Amino acid sequence: MNHLAKLLTLTATIALIMLLIAGPGTRMEWWDFRFGFTLMRWAVYLGAGSAVAALILVLIPRARRGQASRLGVVIALGAVVAAVPAWQLMQVRSLPMIHDITTDFVDPPAFEAILPLRVDAPNPPEYEGEEIARQQREAYPDIQPLLTSTHPAIAFEHALETAESLGWDIVAANPERGIIEATDTTFWFGFQDDVVIRILAEPDGSRVDIRSKSRVGLSDVGANANRIRRFKERLDERLYWSN
Repeated sequence: MNHLAKLLTLTATIALIMLLIAGPGTRMEWWDFRFGFTLMRWAVYLGAGSAVAALILVLIPRARRGQASRLGVVIALGAVVAAVPAWQLMQVRSLPMIHDITTDFVDPPAFEAILPLRVDAPNPPEYEGEEIARQQREAYPDIQPLLTSTHPAIAFEHALETAESLGWDIVAANPERGIIEATDTTFWFGFQDDVVIRILAEPDGSRVDIRSKSRVGLSDVGANANRIRRFKERLDERLYWSN
């Protein structure tokens, strides 16, 4: 039984390593993101299997004798490895299968300067219309334009500073047109999502619209909506203190 406990410790550890390298390996371009997802899936199988096997041994008095602590570690480790991707899967299933979020459904800000960077991207740059808009309204009703009394030129400066403060790579900034295009790279897998910000003059100030779209993947697991929320919150704070 000692050998079996050691084997389960090894398999649970391998599962943890697979989980931990799946994202960074993709980000560093060691492999395609699909292989990274495959590593995560097999990490779940291996981690969960190790935990279940260890739990069975714990329930057998003879098997757990002298190995209770080791088996307890395997159960905890396997459960953690399985829980992280499982939580992400729950997120995917609870959110719509969309990856293009905008504050303007009628006239979504269009990508221009970023287009050459999306040539090989599976997701096209065009907005796909009302079906996407309907799903966004249901899932993210809070994603709305930012209306401010700030002059468009000043709002543009603050929007550009906000995008830079968030660590986005600025691709283009046109103050005359009020357009900013940028790319944001996700932390774990290194996915590149593109953003376009548009500042328009309003009778009493400015209207700030933002659109964020993933280059790959059917579901963004809420990443684009969260990106827009962070941008709006930080920009709103800047505008508040500038007035």
